[in-house]
Amino acid sequence: MTQTSSSLVLDVDEFLTRYGDNPRYELADGELIDMEPTGFHETTAGKIASQLSIEIDLQGHPWVIPRTCLLRPFADVATARRPDVVVLNEPALANEPLWEREPVITLGSSVKLMVEVVSTNWETDYARKVEEYALFGIPEYWIVDYRGLGGRVFIGSPKQPTFTVCRLVGEDYQQQQYRLGEAIDSPLLPQLTLRLDDVMPR
Repeated sequence: MTQTSSSLVLDVDEFLTRYGDNPRYELADGELIDMEPTGFHETTAGKIASQLSIEIDLQGHPWVIPRTCLLRPFADVATARRPDVVVLNEPALANEPLWEREPVITLGSSVKLMVEVVSTNWETDYARKVEEYALFGIPEYWIVDYRGLGGRVFIGSPKQPTFTVCRLVGEDYQQQQYRLGEAIDSPLLPQLTLRLDDVMPR
């Protein structure tokens, strides 16, 4: 997925009215972002969602993975994120003020796991979203960099495909990186058997 921005400035309500049902777009500080998803990006996200769905069912968790949803992390900031994969705590959705009318999450307590598949906007996934999702209280955040696009400060050198698991400890994420061939350890789903290899596009 590549990302382009526009000079159009919107508040969240305007964004929801005009682009809320269009999965190409998200909003960052009032700026409309065209996510321009690629087939490989969507393949990887789809494989992750499939693996998570199987494990959630096996473990009997009351969690769901919506086909699409928007995350509105802060009431006073014109930002609405559209995660590649999100795991929601279905019982907690009863407390979401907008959920009955539209798939918008406003409470961090509704989210169990957020997943972003890295693309050309890797700075956002590795920096800004790490801060946003931690402030929102999301307990686990995965950054799936199947092409090794992230900067060396984030994925090391030499650059290579990397799967980063961020676990919320206090107000900040502790990060653990995994490479091809390595089993991923998810605090949220400790019995999950998953490697970066399993979600790479063929």
